[in-house]
Amino acid sequence: MKDLKGRALRFVLLYGAWLVLTDPGKRDEWIAGGIVALLAAALPLFPRTVLGDLKLSPKALVGMIVYFAVFMKALVMSNLDVAWRVVHPRMPINPGIVAIRTRLATPLGRLLLANSITLTPGTITVETKGDTFFIHWINVSERDVEAATKAIVGGFEKRLEVFCG
Repeated sequence: MKDLKGRALRFVLLYGAWLVLTDPGKRDEWIAGGIVALLAAALPLFPRTVLGDLKLSPKALVGMIVYFAVFMKALVMSNLDVAWRVVHPRMPINPGIVAIRTRLATPLGRLLLANSITLTPGTITVETKGDTFFIHWINVSERDVEAATKAIVGGFEKRLEVFCG
């Protein structure tokens, strides 16, 4: 069932991309896109898809929207923070690598968390080992794993749990 859900999501994403990249006003484009997307989604090209971990429910959809808003806020705030550090005469940085732990159990949840950390300026996911992520942080304020986890992923993790646990 999980594989079927992943294949259905793959079909929807591929078909949507096809329609965005072609002229959706033509019936032939709709048909060709549907056939190509269906074949790509049905063929066993990948043994397992991470999209199967995505929860599909009204609560999960609301969770995705909330997560996007939280991520955008973190993105703006971290951009401002890094810009302030760059223009500051003394460039107040204290770079280092810290370990954090995640409660997310699914590969999709961990992938989204690692990418969210990397996409926000000032942090980069360097390596992952199980539930431990190693993050390069522009201004290390916490060395304790629990405190660093709360500071870096506190806003992301609980929102990601809603739709990809």
